[in-house]
Amino acid sequence: MFEWFYRLFLPTGNPDVTQSLITIMMAIGGGVFLGRLRVGKVSLGVSAVMFTGLLLGHFGFRIQEEILNFIRDLGLILFVYGIGIQVGPSFFSSFRKEGLRFNALAVGTVLLGGLVTYVLFRLTNLDIENLVGVMSGAVTNTPGLGAAKSTLHDIQGQHPERLFADPTIAYAITYPLGVFGIIATILLSKTVLKINPQAEMRRFRLDKIQQEEPLVDKKCRVTQPEVIGRALGEVMQSLGADKVVISRLKHSGSDAVFSPAPETELQLRDVLMVVGQEKDVDAFIAAVGRLSNDLFIESAHGVQVRNFFVTSPKATHKKLRDLDLYTRYDLKVTRIYRAGRELLARPSLELFYGDKLRVVGSVEALDAAEKLIGNSEKKLLEPDFLSLFGGLLIGIVLGSVPIFIPTLPVPLKLGFAAGPLLASLLISRYGGIGVIHSYINSGAIYFMKDLGIALFFAAVGVHAGQTFYENFIHYNGWMMMFYGMFITFIPLLIMVVVARVFMKINFLLLAGLMSGTYTDPAALAFSSSYLDSDIPTQAYATVYPLVTIVRIFVAQLLILLLV
Repeated sequence: MFEWFYRLFLPTGNPDVTQSLITIMMAIGGGVFLGRLRVGKVSLGVSAVMFTGLLLGHFGFRIQEEILNFIRDLGLILFVYGIGIQVGPSFFSSFRKEGLRFNALAVGTVLLGGLVTYVLFRLTNLDIENLVGVMSGAVTNTPGLGAAKSTLHDIQGQHPERLFADPTIAYAITYPLGVFGIIATILLSKTVLKINPQAEMRRFRLDKIQQEEPLVDKKCRVTQPEVIGRALGEVMQSLGADKVVISRLKHSGSDAVFSPAPETELQLRDVLMVVGQEKDVDAFIAAVGRLSNDLFIESAHGVQVRNFFVTSPKATHKKLRDLDLYTRYDLKVTRIYRAGRELLARPSLELFYGDKLRVVGSVEALDAAEKLIGNSEKKLLEPDFLSLFGGLLIGIVLGSVPIFIPTLPVPLKLGFAAGPLLASLLISRYGGIGVIHSYINSGAIYFMKDLGIALFFAAVGVHAGQTFYENFIHYNGWMMMFYGMFITFIPLLIMVVVARVFMKINFLLLAGLMSGTYTDPAALAFSSSYLDSDIPTQAYATVYPLVTIVRIFVAQLLILLLV
């Protein structure tokens, strides 16, 4: 009577589609449950899916080969594309600040790990396929493993007579070492360096204020004789005040508030609302008059402030000067919010789909401008599959382009890991390509990332679990873990010394750099919880994209040069 039930849930060596799907769901469901269990402040998170898959594979559960290959590659593509879309804007902007130093440190650490792997290859009898698996697991880098497997598949196609080891086995053996090795290094370095998280937080905030001031608005009373009777635009040009925006103006003795035009003449005791970074606002006020405590200019009488989302094709990829909101609607844009950043509304700024504009003007003008800008929050909540799958298509094509390098047996490729990642970074940097835009709401991004990595871990876990125990015994898994310790700890400890002693990097940022350099979300979650701060996440996002690409190339080159 229950034969159908047993057939679905009992292990089988020749599964059909339904049995394969059941195995995938069991691996993901069981892994997510185990990933939520905590030992102290540490949890495995979504990486527990791989260990659940290993266990299922060991006890005879299988996935059809075609289905397994499909969900593995699709999961990797979704994961890296979501990462690129999420961190793209901050990734490129960070290079104008501390990002260049951070990425140089992270890339140097990655290359050092590759060098340690090469030295182990020369000193041990382990083949390079397994050593690349050891390296990928020891640094918890899933895309590197995917790139290595793809490269081995290409070489196998050209040389069918050759047999290659599956790096997934070594990856699975050393992956826990990578996760807990980074966490142990964070704990050890905090103790040895005598880190006080509260003091580091104060230091970080002070450095942040010095590096990047937020936008402020202040009221200015016009009192300087040399600006009275002159046009506002002329005054701003003569003062070089292109880094501030005058959002409102009120004449003395009047309660009428309006958005001034460049040709508006300044009168004695006019009150202006000035928006910009504090140092620029203070400089403008000092040149024009003095601070004012006038409250009428903040009143909603005649002027309102609204936030509009850019959702209309008429506004997307247009510059603010092209929209000409002041001439057409008597409106002034003061700020633009994009990917968590607050930008001053300069005329040359290009608008991206999903940008939020803060606009000042009359009720009637705001209603009219809303039709031009779009402001459809419902549209932003709906998934735009054209943009999503169009971007994925570009990433897959980009990852498939062969890069011919002399002496290598097969062309180098970005693959399913680096191709979609690079495409998503570029799309998010420029707001889109043609009809493909970069905006995906944060909930959808997290869903895509977690679904993708869960599918990938389920596939590689079940596949590796089939022969995990036999390979652990055959290849001496304890020895692989021993080798993995060198790859995990040598670059990481050198990174801590260089970053803290020579580069004087804040420890909260350093914890995120360690997690990002080893592309380890579990270590990131631990460091954020342990240090009670979200600052590690900022550093993690700064280095993750470039580190992922470099790790992919290092894994591929080791295979191509030494196989």
